[in-house]
Amino acid sequence: MSISIGYLGPKGTFTKLAVDIAFNGEYKEGFATIPECIDAVEEDTIDIGVVPLENAIEGTVQLTVDYLVHQVRLPIMAEIVVPIEQHLLVHPEFSGSVDDITEIHSHSHAIAQCHQYIHQQIPNGKIEYTSSTGKAAEIVSEQFKPIAAIGNKLAAKEYGLRIFQENIHDYPNNHTRFIVLSKQKELVHIKHEATAEKTSLLITLPSDFAGALHQVLAAFAWRKMNLSKIESRPMKTGLGNYFFIVDVNQQYDDVLFPGVKAELEALGCKVTILGTYPVYQLNV
Repeated sequence: MSISIGYLGPKGTFTKLAVDIAFNGEYKEGFATIPECIDAVEEDTIDIGVVPLENAIEGTVQLTVDYLVHQVRLPIMAEIVVPIEQHLLVHPEFSGSVDDITEIHSHSHAIAQCHQYIHQQIPNGKIEYTSSTGKAAEIVSEQFKPIAAIGNKLAAKEYGLRIFQENIHDYPNNHTRFIVLSKQKELVHIKHEATAEKTSLLITLPSDFAGALHQVLAAFAWRKMNLSKIESRPMKTGLGNYFFIVDVNQQYDDVLFPGVKAELEALGCKVTILGTYPVYQLNV
């Protein structure tokens, strides 16, 4: 059976790198934006979609979270965590110095991960944001100008660029979480051993009342359920209206989670399971 996997493309992105590491020789297709990739799964154009969710330096990829909550609700089937190494990439015929670079192209998260390097080494370089690091590499490869892209070694190889300087990200412990989305769990076969289990919940409060967040957290705390993340995002229905994404470091069960759900619903909250899934910590 042929399985198709979509990712935030084009070739040379970190998402493509994660897909190559995690999956075997299935058919893979790059999409220009995160919504396009998620839509393709929803419309059954592809079987599996892989998109970035969070970076250790820059934080949550808000477009991914908001699109899954407000536009297309697909279950999370797995999480892939890979180390991120950002390099400064230039045209192979570029022979100048770092002072000659006039533009830096990359995704907004990659730019933010290298903020100090850019500030100190290329203060006069104009920042040009792109839809992905792969797209930035593609732009630099097509123009023989004193410009540079921030991306990975895969991007340099795919587009024939030269790595001008390696590891320019500001902090060494740079990792990104990618989520695997699919309507059919049986289609997701990752060629590694899972390192952990996780369950993600979407919780909305009935209103902004005193102690609301405390009561929500208490439902997990007295059951000794460990939360690895809790984040609020606007409901887009007015100022002061938020939903919460909660990651619990365990697989969904038939005792603790139904108890939490019932307790929170008694408070007037709405609880939705976004996914219960294995976590894969991979090396490049």
